[in-house]
Amino acid sequence: MTRIFIIAGEASGDVLGARLMAALREARPDLHFSGIGGARMAAAGLASLFPMQDLAVMGLAEILPRLGLLRRRLAETLAAIRAAAPEILVTIDSPGFCLRVLRAIGPGGPKRVHYVAPQVWAWRQGRVRHFPGLWDELLCLLPFEPEFFAPHGLNPVFTGHPVLESGADRGDAARFRARHKLPAEAVPVVLMPGSRATETGRLLPIFRQTLELLRPQIPALAPVVAAASGIDGVVAAHAEQWPVRPIIIREADERYDAFAAARAALTKSGTSTLELAMAGVPMAVTYRVNPVSAALGRRLIKVPHVAMINLLAKRALVPELLQADCRPDMLAGTVLGLLRDPAQVAAQRAGFGHALASLRPPQGTASAAAARAVLRVLAGERA
Repeated sequence: MTRIFIIAGEASGDVLGARLMAALREARPDLHFSGIGGARMAAAGLASLFPMQDLAVMGLAEILPRLGLLRRRLAETLAAIRAAAPEILVTIDSPGFCLRVLRAIGPGGPKRVHYVAPQVWAWRQGRVRHFPGLWDELLCLLPFEPEFFAPHGLNPVFTGHPVLESGADRGDAARFRARHKLPAEAVPVVLMPGSRATETGRLLPIFRQTLELLRPQIPALAPVVAAASGIDGVVAAHAEQWPVRPIIIREADERYDAFAAARAALTKSGTSTLELAMAGVPMAVTYRVNPVSAALGRRLIKVPHVAMINLLAKRALVPELLQADCRPDMLAGTVLGLLRDPAQVAAQRAGFGHALASLRPPQGTASAAAARAVLRVLAGERA
């Protein structure tokens, strides 16, 4: 039996981890997995060392109150790796935690693969000098990342983005409308507040105020909130106070049905923008973090856009309403524009296809490409 210790620290990593586990098992049924993950990795057979949500925190001000817990979880993880004695360690995204694990394990431990390149190309690029020696191979989801990491001896490999395997473009609008008894005149608008409790708690009150402004303009408004695993209770509690009771969706299949029915979306930055683009949903990206974290970010960010779809398009394909612009009046006005301006919608959809095409791996699916890379490292081979 070959042992793989695998770590994911947030909802998007849980999805990647589950798909990677499936692809690895297809190639090597003898593999045994242990580690940390969420509901999707649990469904794939992983018994998580502790709740993955303990690691899902972002921003300096948000991390400080949880430092004690994070330190305990790091110590537990290192002890579990030593006890499991895996042949290979696969860490997925969550650089704040995963890179500490890799640093503590060091080159004398199991072979190491880090899946999802740290986004140091976006901010604090000097951090790249601390990475040599942390992993045997770095699996990159974005096509421009290997060019950035290769000169630093970090063994980057582009494996493509598994979002293309998600089925986000295969939702059923009629099924969604029937399930939720939406009348023909209903105007579904998807709201995606994120997968971390801190970011969700910050965005949901703003979304509530946005709906208060939209409702007189769009009487048939039907808000739909995508609740990530582990925070659906937080979403439901907030929704009790909303002027229009939203439809709360939890599962990926229902989310994709909602995308197919949606007329527009407000979403945090990240993979959600790629899923919405696959479904052809016109969108705006919004985000607000603690002012201290925002001030630090403004000084350090090196890219012109934060939305993944805009980075791939190399232009402001979708609006970005961040920090001071993350206001109910601006969000409401932007959503109204998406609902009432067919030319704006057509321009977004035309750009989505070109941006998404760049995420395809050279061969097969992204998860299969990542699995091949993990098995190659396991065998002691180089790309």
